[in-house]
Formats: sequence, structure tokens, C-alpha cells
Amino acid sequence: MSRAIARLTARFRQAYSSRSVRVLNDSALSATYERLSGLARSLSLKAEYEVVPPPGMIKLNRTNLIVCGSPRILPFVGQVLESDPNLGFRNDDGGWYLVNHVTGEEYRSPANKGEPFDYAYVGRLPRPDGRGSFLYLAGIHALGTKGAGRYLEDNLDTLYREVKTRRFSVLIACKYDPKTHEILSTEAMTPVFRNEGVG
Repeated sequence: MSRAIARLTARFRQAYSSRSVRVLNDSALSATYERLSGLARSLSLKAEYEVVPPPGMIKLNRTNLIVCGSPRILPFVGQVLESDPNLGFRNDDGGWYLVNHVTGEEYRSPANKGEPFDYAYVGRLPRPDGRGSFLYLAGIHALGTKGAGRYLEDNLDTLYREVKTRRFSVLIACKYDPKTHEILSTEAMTPVFRNEGVG
């Protein structure tokens, strides 16, 4: 693998009135960055961190880009996510949730009811310029994004063997400690879908 710069991007400061929610999201997404930057260093890659300010507009036409954060806070990424024919986010009066377009199954976060469990999307999406792709990790909540980082770390070799540099997506579940917010386990809830196109 060639040396490259992996830009790990997360948007932390959300428009919530509760300071404790903001701090939780900051620490969960910061932990996701730390996990992914450690993974990048283990592959002899350099990692840089970038905060995307409101309204969440991000330049996606860059090489070796990893974007972390839901389409709720990164709406432009949400538009690109709509190109995935298999998995995606939706929202309604009950909030944001993930959906398997193939089966119609909906995944609503148990964290909404106080359970230490969330769902997340992990996938490689096309860049808007058509000249490559970027990796996207997004939980329904910040701890789901943290779980997506853990899933990627634990399954990187398997994912690479399956999809190489092609576009893919998978929906994962993560369980976390309700006090420390450490991720206890992750598992794939769908097959790894191989989406059309390379890079």
C-alpha cells in the first residue's frame, strides 16, 4: 500500500442545548478518530484531522478520505449516500434510522430508548467528481459511529479480501458500556453489499 494521507473527518459541535450531549458526541467521535488514526499508522499511513463546521459542507473530492458523522450533520454526504442502492439513512417523526433497501427492514436505534446499543453504516461511496471514492462511517448516534470505527478496525483484512477497492456497504450493530461508552462488541447486520463501480 502506498504512503498516503488519510483525512479522518468528523463534525462534533452539534446544535443541542444540553452540554452533556455535546461532550458525549465530542468524546465519542474523537475516540473514533483516534481508533482510525491508530489503524492508519499501523498501515504506515499518516492521518490528519479536520472538523467540518456548520452547515456540514465538506469537500469530498480528495484521495484517501474517511468521513465520520451522520447525514443529519453532514447533509451533502447524505446526498451522496443516496447513490447506495442497498443501504441508507431515512428520517421521520421518530428520528433518524437506517434501512436495508433490499429487504425493506428498518433499523431504529435502541439508544433512543436508553439501551446501550446502536446501528451504523460503513461503506465506500463515490466521489462527486467520479474520480474515486471515500470511506464513510456513520452511526445513528455518535456512539454508533464509534462502533463503526471499531468494526472497521476489527474487520479491515476481511473487508479488503472481499471488496478490495470497490464500492461496498454494510450495516453494523454495536453494543457499548452505558457508563464508560466503550464499545463492547460489533457485528454485521447485513451482508457486505458490493455496489457497482470501482473506486
